[in-house]
Amino acid sequence: MGLEDTNMQDIDEDLHSRQLAVYGRETMRRLFASNVLISGMQGLGAEIAKNLILAGVKSVTLHDEGCVELWDLSSNFIFSENDVGKNRALASVQKLQELNNAVLVSTLPTKLTKEQLSNFQAVVFTDIDLKTAIEFDDYCHNHQPPIAFIKTEVRGLFGNIFCDFGPEFTVTDVDGEEPHSGIIASISNDNPALVTCVDDERLEFQDGDLVIFSEIHGMTELNDGKPRKVKSCRPYSFFLEEDTTKFGMYVKGGIVTQVKQPKVLNFKPLKEALGSPGEFLLSDFSKFDRPPLLHLAFQALDKFRCDFARFPIAGSEDDAQKLVSIATAMNESSGDAKLDDLNPKLLRDFAYGARAVLNPMAAMFGGIVGQEVVKACSGKFHPLLQFFYFDSIESLPTEPLEPSDYKPLNTRYDAQISVFGSKFQKKLENTRSFVVGSGALGCEFLKNLALMGVSCGTQGKLTVTDDDVIEKSNLSRQFLFRDWNIGQAKSTVAASAATLINPRLQIEALQNRVGSETESVFDDTFWENLNVVINALDNVNARLYVDQRCLYFQKPLLESGTLGAKCNTQMVIPHLTENYGASRDPPEKQAPMCTVHSFPHNIDHCLTWARSEFEGLLEKTPSEVNAYLSNPSEYTSAMKNAGDAQARDNLERVLECLDRDRCETFQDCITWTRLKFEDYFSNRMKQLIFTFPEDALTSTGAPFWSAPKRFPRPLEFSVSDPTHLSFVLAGSILRAETFGIPIPDWAKNPKKLAEAVDRVIVPDFQPKQGVKIETDENATSLSSASIDDDAVIAELIKKLEQRTKTLPSGYVMKPIQFEKDDDTNYHMDFIAGLANMRARNYSIPEVDKLRAKFIAGRIIPAIATSTAMATGLVCLELYKVIDGGHKVEDYRNTFANLALPLFSMAEPVPAKVIRHQDLSWSVWDRWSIKGNPTLRELIKWLSDKGLDAYSISCGSCLLYNSMFPRHKERMDKKVVDLARNVAKMEIPSYRRHLDLMVACEDEEENDIDIPQVSVYFR
Repeated sequence: MGLEDTNMQDIDEDLHSRQLAVYGRETMRRLFASNVLISGMQGLGAEIAKNLILAGVKSVTLHDEGCVELWDLSSNFIFSENDVGKNRALASVQKLQELNNAVLVSTLPTKLTKEQLSNFQAVVFTDIDLKTAIEFDDYCHNHQPPIAFIKTEVRGLFGNIFCDFGPEFTVTDVDGEEPHSGIIASISNDNPALVTCVDDERLEFQDGDLVIFSEIHGMTELNDGKPRKVKSCRPYSFFLEEDTTKFGMYVKGGIVTQVKQPKVLNFKPLKEALGSPGEFLLSDFSKFDRPPLLHLAFQALDKFRCDFARFPIAGSEDDAQKLVSIATAMNESSGDAKLDDLNPKLLRDFAYGARAVLNPMAAMFGGIVGQEVVKACSGKFHPLLQFFYFDSIESLPTEPLEPSDYKPLNTRYDAQISVFGSKFQKKLENTRSFVVGSGALGCEFLKNLALMGVSCGTQGKLTVTDDDVIEKSNLSRQFLFRDWNIGQAKSTVAASAATLINPRLQIEALQNRVGSETESVFDDTFWENLNVVINALDNVNARLYVDQRCLYFQKPLLESGTLGAKCNTQMVIPHLTENYGASRDPPEKQAPMCTVHSFPHNIDHCLTWARSEFEGLLEKTPSEVNAYLSNPSEYTSAMKNAGDAQARDNLERVLECLDRDRCETFQDCITWTRLKFEDYFSNRMKQLIFTFPEDALTSTGAPFWSAPKRFPRPLEFSVSDPTHLSFVLAGSILRAETFGIPIPDWAKNPKKLAEAVDRVIVPDFQPKQGVKIETDENATSLSSASIDDDAVIAELIKKLEQRTKTLPSGYVMKPIQFEKDDDTNYHMDFIAGLANMRARNYSIPEVDKLRAKFIAGRIIPAIATSTAMATGLVCLELYKVIDGGHKVEDYRNTFANLALPLFSMAEPVPAKVIRHQDLSWSVWDRWSIKGNPTLRELIKWLSDKGLDAYSISCGSCLLYNSMFPRHKERMDKKVVDLARNVAKMEIPSYRRHLDLMVACEDEEENDIDIPQVSVYFR
């Protein structure tokens, strides 16, 4: 069934905005036309189905002939104990349908025939024997058009994926990244030609890339749109495989842009690939020899199941030996592919857990496989070619288990017990955990923890906090929320949904932001009682704060984040690893203010300016007006005291808003917007060109308008240009909103709006001499102070006071806060209009409203698949944290990019250890002294460690310095009293200690960096 057979439906951009930022419209349309079969509705099948339904395929058909067992509840978030005995597919359909009503979810509870596969673009099998898999795959491989076939399974802490998308599969976009580009500075007349770009940003081209050129002056032969190959790529230059000796001389300008090429992949059918698997996709370079062994192990398990019609029994040495024997025999007959070492211990662990589908493994593989289905249906991103094997054997408890530990207890955790043992399950249940955030990551974590039984015991407790409420755009990946929850608190709804997954979950939901202002809520006792902290945050500052708290209280922190198809995880383990804040990404490069305001050269600059103007005109200025009107004397007094350019600007804006630009009718709002158009896109451009003509030179004699600067052209307003009219409509409606003016019905009629615009009288503009336009890239403000600021401010206040007398009593304005996720509020219409008109001024390619929303709204691209994978990986590490006996080399930090696909796992960086005499410490240590000591006692306590304390601070206040004679008088005072009286510290009643920063020397007067010192006074 071809994709073209389905009518394209409209994309709900409010719902799918974060996903659209990853995939784009074309991929989404292809997804909406795709029918997918998922066979096997245990934990893995449920995770894949969830991710695809959230993504918005056309239909998902669930196939399973088996019935729900209590065993399934270890990994399947859909089933409850009431579903035991029901068909798995039928028991799944209702809850999965709730995730997205636009997707048709249906069931197939009977035996599947290969002919039925022709109804689908992609089929996924999570529990199928190799013989049937080969038969089904052959059918799919040879079908016209080919049907994408994916076979995947998770067995305990082991998993695999096989993909076959047909003999010839075209990938339209191999990595999902925006095409790279550069601004040209020069091109030589050579063979090959050397192209140099401005050093504004590094070039990201690679040898062999194809590029096209545009906007070149002089060497116009390159503007023909023909892709050309580059080589010898450097950060700011490259060679072009082109003879330009007979081309025109390069004069100026030009943009070079990468052309993304489609790639055709040739997949082997499963039968052939089993014997000739090619290169395995590696995930962990410390296990480079593991994939061939697992390739054999999974085939041996398939034969075991065929021979004995069951899985090996957990803890059965006899069954483990049978599996090893089968693997050995298969290996002996494998010819050149024979392995030297079969690793019997690994195969034994594999056999023990083979029947179990663990939730973290299902979550991780559900994310990867869900993404592979998206690739199969859309051609977006590079598919997995063809086998992927993974294990997390390090997650097993460090202490060996007795065979009796594996025995099922007739509970929902039996599958997990068959891998980790019943004692470890108790540890999980009695864990006191803290999940910070309940958005996309938080929802996945709560589901995972509920299924694993974390904090589900009588002594366990899970605290989740999030100060946000649910919005429509959350529903495409925050799967615990439904459309009827919009506007409700995220943490409360997520906690309720998690208890439906596992009613034994001991969960408390809070709506507090975690930060210094809530330390009375999350106090010392709260932190001290925790076993583990899991971050599910979306900003660096909050992560750093939680990191500092975990460091201080020596609690493990499991950190993760996603960006589109990318995800990363970081384990922060007390005394073993470095903390989250130990290594930081460099800050994002910001465009200079003068570039944004006068010399933009890309659409990002235009949108940054547009967002700034929106906030200035519609939020900040009305807020300033209200601040003045609420207390005129206090406001004017503050402006007089400031007496600077900023105060002058504020007063000018307030006076303008209440005097010349005050609107009383909707026609006034139209007039204001039409004049804004003239000011922004015509007058300012004319002034810029007057100040810096096209042939202007810099002080060094170089052309002023050289790359990356683009020479501007003023716009001429026309009511027949729909973009001009749309700009006026959006601006007028928003202006009217700030003044509380009702919007007349005729406003949205283009003909009547055009007539109203034609009534506006636009004054002529004459550029002025001596106007200063900022060109310094290091300038941080466009306001320039002048010697007569005080006199100007006094005059402005006088005019303002006179104007205020004419206002009706109780007059206030209504500031507008930017809200990107409401397509009916005209916010993005106005910002996109501002940005695109400005882009037109500078001949920069314009963007549609959706693209403008991504950039101006600073939308973080997000999809359900990478979120699921990240949380699965974190929960595999959680097993290690709860066990408590693992070494740093057992833990894994991960970076993954599902688009490529790339998985890179590595040991965390160990914490740096400082040594002094027989002492050693790291960033994790905090020295505590009890008994409410005096300053003398504290210094003596440090002296006994061979340390001479010469400076002691509390907060930002110095309590003691050996160079200050008067500080000797403080020696017999209690440290806590010095903190109160000298540092003026207010110590809350719940605080039992205070923290000091102490500078010390050793006997040779070398500075020693010691841990924070906590002085306990209660």
